[in-house]
Amino acid sequence: MGEFQEFAEALFGQLAVELNEEKEIIELAVKAKEDISNKVQFKELDEIANSVFPNFKDKVEGFLGVKVPDNIVLKFPELAELKRIKGNKVFADNESKEFVSELFNAVAKEDLKKIAELMQQDTAKYLVYSTYAIQYISKITTTYGDYLDSVIYLNKFILSRYPQIILHKQGEPYELRFENVNSGYLGAVKMTVLEELIHSTQENLQQVNKNAATEVNKINEELAKIILSLDTEVVNKLSEYCQLQAVPDDFPFAKKANLFFFLNPDHFLIEQIGPDVMTFTHVEIDPKIGELIPELLDIYKKWLVPIQQHHAAFTAMEGMAAFAIESILKEDKDFQNYLSTFMGTDFSSYQVRKNMGKDFTEIVYEKLGKDTFKKMIEIPPNTRELKDPQLYLKKLSL
Repeated sequence: MGEFQEFAEALFGQLAVELNEEKEIIELAVKAKEDISNKVQFKELDEIANSVFPNFKDKVEGFLGVKVPDNIVLKFPELAELKRIKGNKVFADNESKEFVSELFNAVAKEDLKKIAELMQQDTAKYLVYSTYAIQYISKITTTYGDYLDSVIYLNKFILSRYPQIILHKQGEPYELRFENVNSGYLGAVKMTVLEELIHSTQENLQQVNKNAATEVNKINEELAKIILSLDTEVVNKLSEYCQLQAVPDDFPFAKKANLFFFLNPDHFLIEQIGPDVMTFTHVEIDPKIGELIPELLDIYKKWLVPIQQHHAAFTAMEGMAAFAIESILKEDKDFQNYLSTFMGTDFSSYQVRKNMGKDFTEIVYEKLGKDTFKKMIEIPPNTRELKDPQLYLKKLSL
């Protein structure tokens, strides 16, 4: 178990900054609440969210011209539960779902022993899905909400603590500063509910994204199994040829893990081809690497289609949401106060942020108006069309 234990420790080492930040937020919120509670009081998150929900459901349906499902519910997970929910957003296939769930649960509990056991149980799955645990959990303090399977999750850990921390940092007199910070808090909740309501309307895009991500994960698992099956001589040759960091011979899994993370298409192809991998139709690899891993080129070719579908669907979903939020909330004083008190910016700066999906949506909207959103959901753009919206408009007119 020695090497697996070290991997578990390394995973938490990569999350150390985020875990420390979580502890700091908890401590700051306790201190803030003690100092301000006798002077001002923020409403509970669930009370605000439930009160704005019906109005924003109507606004979303009115602006998008698409119905919000009737069965949507709001939930308010705290930190550990939120981390477990993130595991459900990995979109593993049926064979890997339980493994992912156990892994995220172990990370939420900071259970090193269980993580080491999971890696020993299925090293290939661990190599693929531990990267998600790092990526998703590292973003929890900047993620206000999530949508999955008819449930809007609002990040109670952040949204119920930030207003108190912000007001406390601004200092006395709390009563004078409360109105502005409270308005920003309302704006944050409004924006989050609105964004996730928009995502709830994107059923076909959500399914395309999920199917493509599942396929990408299956391909990455296949690659992990191939690399784990390589003999020591091949691993050493490849590690030397790819100039990977030297690892002692008594850490065989670490050597193979380094090779997997290097040759993983998300890293290797994007490093080789650049961001344009999203519109590439042809893949070549170094003949020397191909000679040592003959299956690698086929893996990369298989990966290219679903990664482009995943990227396109996700970019379209996020871009549509960004465009709709900006349009619906542009006159909202609470949202403007959110930008100034929580984000340190203003609406004009917020408007000019570059976003390929939002820019695409805006161009199509100029041509199609309200029909834009229904069309984007029913007929998702591909990666090439996202870069050139005229191609998408031409496709729709055929």
